[in-house]
Amino acid sequence: MGRYSDGPTQLLLCFSILFYHILPLSLFLKNKINSYLINTFQITLFWLYRILPSVRHKPFTPMSCGDLTENWNEVEPDPNQLRWKPFIIPKSSEKKVDFISGLHTVCGAGDSKSRNGIAIHMYTCNTSMTDKCFQNADGDFLIVPQQGEILITTEFGKMMVEPNEICVIQQGMRFSVDVFGETRGYILEVFGAHFELPDLGPIGANGMANPRDFQTPVAWYEDRTVATGYTVVNKYQGKLFSCQQDFSPFNVVAWHGNYTPYKYNLENFMVINCVAFDHADPSIFTVLTAKSTRPGVAIADFVIFPPRWGVADHTFRPPYYHRNCMSEFMGLIKGHYEAKEGFQPGGASLHSIMTPHGPDVDCFEKNSTAVLKPERVAEGTMAFMFESSFSMAVTKWGLDTCHRLDKSYYKCWEALKNHFNPNWKPSSK
Repeated sequence: MGRYSDGPTQLLLCFSILFYHILPLSLFLKNKINSYLINTFQITLFWLYRILPSVRHKPFTPMSCGDLTENWNEVEPDPNQLRWKPFIIPKSSEKKVDFISGLHTVCGAGDSKSRNGIAIHMYTCNTSMTDKCFQNADGDFLIVPQQGEILITTEFGKMMVEPNEICVIQQGMRFSVDVFGETRGYILEVFGAHFELPDLGPIGANGMANPRDFQTPVAWYEDRTVATGYTVVNKYQGKLFSCQQDFSPFNVVAWHGNYTPYKYNLENFMVINCVAFDHADPSIFTVLTAKSTRPGVAIADFVIFPPRWGVADHTFRPPYYHRNCMSEFMGLIKGHYEAKEGFQPGGASLHSIMTPHGPDVDCFEKNSTAVLKPERVAEGTMAFMFESSFSMAVTKWGLDTCHRLDKSYYKCWEALKNHFNPNWKPSSK
């Protein structure tokens, strides 16, 4: 879709003097100069046929980063269970805020310079980007709209992304965001890896997120001069820089390749679940993963909890109480999360490595005595999780400045009672 692939690339360049040759962006070379040393399936690249090359711009200069940060030492570590009320969207009547100025870093770990890490951001905005685009030189953005659709214009074409859909803008791709009112969403950023489908193992060829359901943009371009100046904002080594040019960067007439932006509708996720007893690992709900160099360990997983059937017998069906070797950041796109009261759409929670967590008191009491029959779970809702092997630090904005931290969150477990009876015996069949 949207690719220009009729004939050899070099032949096209010879016949099309209008277009500049942009070298393919290959991000899996692993610092090897000779690409022939790499397995073919590891190479990703794109060819862009553009009216003017992106190199024609004024020098980059530093600009304010606002609440976007990679400083994980702003405040002291906090191992407590953390929950945020819905993050506030600024009113357009009070202040115009676009996608870039509306970025707020909540937590993260690692370092974009060493190409190993993760950052989680919120975006809250009310105004479209005008004559301005954004480029992330540090890593990939996985964007999860929660309120309001966003129209993303990229060098590859346009994508309309609505709540309950996600999109991925990979490292180095320039894009602009149009909004249609008060808009909010979540962003998972990874450094040094790219999102891919998880290995399915014994599940086989079909299930979870199927490749056929991912969509890429159709080529779209504008040949537009901007006399007043077009601003390119570049996120580089955790800081923001901007430069000026006098033309739109979305001047790509055609493209081909396999390194592209893409989107996915979460309703297309084919759920795998337990049909007998006990819990399957929540990894069965993984949509995309960004692998680390350690086998079986992810820099980050994007996991969803979609509507599904619960049928397990002799089982406490909600999520069990646990401590985890992973950090779990959860968000709610819509509806009501099955295991917690008070967890609202547009809010979030963070359960750090080895911090205990699980269902609240009401969920535990209700499901401990419930008659186990087939039932629909999470109908009309969509919760998700950014899970990471990194021990993430929370920013000053996340702990303080945003003023959305729910400081009474711990109380949802305070009324849990001791039900242990050493004399209990199972009833005879």
